[in-house]
Amino acid sequence: MGAGTHNQASGENTASRGQSEVNKKLKYISLAVLVVQNASLILSIRYVRTLPGEHFFATSAVVMAEILKVSTCLVLILIQKRFSVKDTALLLLDAIVFQYKDTLKLAIPSLIYTLQNNLQYIAISNLPAATFQVTYQLKILTTALFSVLMLRKSLSRIQWISLLLLFTGVGIVQVQQDQKKEASVLDGSDQNYVAGLIAVVISCLSSGFAGVYFEKILKGSSASVWVRNVQLGIFGTLLGLLGLWWNDGAAVAERGFLFGYTDLVWCVIFNQAFGGLLVAVVVKYADNILKGFATSFSIIISTVLSIYLFGFHVDLVFTVGAGLVIGAVYMYSLPKTASGPLSSPSSLASLASPRTNRDPAMEAFLEKSVLSS
Repeated sequence: MGAGTHNQASGENTASRGQSEVNKKLKYISLAVLVVQNASLILSIRYVRTLPGEHFFATSAVVMAEILKVSTCLVLILIQKRFSVKDTALLLLDAIVFQYKDTLKLAIPSLIYTLQNNLQYIAISNLPAATFQVTYQLKILTTALFSVLMLRKSLSRIQWISLLLLFTGVGIVQVQQDQKKEASVLDGSDQNYVAGLIAVVISCLSSGFAGVYFEKILKGSSASVWVRNVQLGIFGTLLGLLGLWWNDGAAVAERGFLFGYTDLVWCVIFNQAFGGLLVAVVVKYADNILKGFATSFSIIISTVLSIYLFGFHVDLVFTVGAGLVIGAVYMYSLPKTASGPLSSPSSLASLASPRTNRDPAMEAFLEKSVLSS
């Protein structure tokens, strides 16, 4: 019996080590996916929006991404229901129609996300990719502030310091870019730096509010992640079509919904539609520190590739500002100490980092925007 117990324990230890190795590999895969998705989406949007000639309608791209996302989620639900159309229809009817109060809760955040997606196209079209990537990290600051105000959460001292460094770093980058903004005006560039900056700031505010809003009203929800994304996508599609009609209605009626769509534009839309869902799935294997590393690597990659793709110039001031932001992101992602009143959950949960005290289905809500990190 002793030998049998020993063999059983040895088998359990081997299985445990094997599972640990698998989880370790999944973490690094998650890190790679987060880095590639973050950097590639920003750079590809910047590239297609700065090509010579007439461009596609950003409002139609937002709608198309929502349609693809809803379609994907419907297929996944159908697979979960063993391809039973009847069971799938009954599930959706119950979740969307019969539980209409629950569905209506998603109208406001869906409106915010639709606005945010359109604003991010404006921001990336008017700001250098590296500058956008650095400035967009202000969403960490807005999320933290909304968490403190709306959820009464507390932050550790190191997190408050990291937020201060983050704000300082973004400020330095913006001061450094001010002269380049004036230069672009003098050489006749049709890009509007101020419009891009306003768009990214509003996008950061909406990102922070939407993340905290979800955590506040949807915590403990039993609905599956795919059903929730269908609900969000329905509102997002309708609101996106409304925005398209309001902003580009006449032009779309004249030139068509798919005007300006090239293979590269389709790649951007697919990245936008499926990237968020992909990150939502893999992010549960990445802890806060890995997410911090992913964001930092994305900034570095975006900056380096911007030099070769767009002729972006990196000087000492930009390097200092971006370095402060990268350090702040990493500091903010560090785990809190277990002692003291400042060890309550941090607001990084609102940026879709994994939580042990939150329904995993909520993770994908926070990856709905163009940028998932």
